[in-house]
Amino acid sequence: MRTRILLLGLMLAAFTAQSQKMTRAKKAIVASVEAHKAELIRISDSIWAAAETAFEESTSATLLANYAEKNGFRVERGVAGMPTAFVATYGSGSPVISVLGEYDALPGISQKAQPTKEPLNEGAAGHGCGHNLFGTASLASAIAVKEWIQQEGISGTVKFMGTPAEEKFFGKIWMVREGVWDDVDVNVSWHPAAQTEADVQSTLALVDFKVEFFGQAAHASADPWNGRSASDALELYTTGINYYREHIKPTVRIHYHIQDGGQVVNVVPDYSKIWVRVRDTKREGMMPVYEQVRKMAEGAAIMANVDYKISLISGIYEVLPNRAGGEIMQQNLELLGPITYTDAEQDFARGIQAATEKPQVGMDSSIRPLEPTKEHPGGGSTDVGDVSWNVANINLGVTTAPKDTPWHSWAVVACGGMSIGHKGMLYAAKAMGMTMADLFENPKWVEKVKAEYLERKGDTQYVPIIPEGPPPIGDVK
Repeated sequence: MRTRILLLGLMLAAFTAQSQKMTRAKKAIVASVEAHKAELIRISDSIWAAAETAFEESTSATLLANYAEKNGFRVERGVAGMPTAFVATYGSGSPVISVLGEYDALPGISQKAQPTKEPLNEGAAGHGCGHNLFGTASLASAIAVKEWIQQEGISGTVKFMGTPAEEKFFGKIWMVREGVWDDVDVNVSWHPAAQTEADVQSTLALVDFKVEFFGQAAHASADPWNGRSASDALELYTTGINYYREHIKPTVRIHYHIQDGGQVVNVVPDYSKIWVRVRDTKREGMMPVYEQVRKMAEGAAIMANVDYKISLISGIYEVLPNRAGGEIMQQNLELLGPITYTDAEQDFARGIQAATEKPQVGMDSSIRPLEPTKEHPGGGSTDVGDVSWNVANINLGVTTAPKDTPWHSWAVVACGGMSIGHKGMLYAAKAMGMTMADLFENPKWVEKVKAEYLERKGDTQYVPIIPEGPPPIGDVK
């Protein structure tokens, strides 16, 4: 009994200490997110069900933009030539703090909100990266900050950036080129994850391009000597890429997707097309590999006696980390404490892990300590990188799926449509809103975050890796 009383006393002391740190502003942020909770879940679930891919997110963007307008934001739609991009703004003056929202899905991974694989709509898209949660949580944080600014009469501006096509064409690049972040002091972003942490790591730079080969069709049996096979060129090209893998650094990744290798077996194909992607932890390491892989296309065309064409799609920078911002975010994560899960949610999580052949340990609710920033991180790529080379950026990861869950898979889709995803979404909204409130209340913190950004950027002149002209809206295939 005495031990129990002592334990209760310690818990009460910890709770009291935590309550004392929860400022009036942060209490207002938390209260706002809770007040909007039911509507936020409805919006997230609607985006989850719509599951729209790159540049086709009309329902998703409309849901978010309309809710921003309903809550007093001025909304500019069709930003940077993209119908599903928008900026929602409230307030005036400095500082100007923005928050990113994404809402595009991935093709072919439709899934019901259950821990066994079964598509909701066969062959349809699904939110295998949790972007239904991403966009909704970010808007929730902006609304919470707006309500606090309005209530307290504080000077400053909050912006929600509705950014489409993160999974494929990287819509933020065109928004950066348009100057959308030119007047912003600090940007805040998050991403669904299998753990909760203030993210002070970089990502991989990336470049996407297409190679087309043009040959001469002929009958594959009667007179193949009259043909020049575009498919042969494509096969020679991929063979060259795969032999090249032995001679690149371990930080480099090369992927490709054959989009057209010919239509029928009895015709020598006169056309083929392949989408190629090169990555590295640093842009300066990526570019020489990109140039070499481009050269290989010419070699393949020469060997197959066909013509070829290379078309740049887009490329993204690695994320520029910001530890000063990460420290502010970390304090708020520790203040909020870990997410708690019901027995039913833990059973759901273990079901996901069983179905994907992972250890059945359930949800990881811990808050990770602030890690050292790695020189060469692993992982994926994001167009948040381009934003981070144009404005100081603070990143966050929040648990929305079980530990070791395969990302970009049906398993993440399942979690994003039920309470595990909802809890992560609401938590992220609170953490980002509290961090933005810290920045509004502490101008010196804003300057510290901006100073680190300028130091890390150095004398690098940002040049977007995209072709001239508008975004490739019509190229959705």
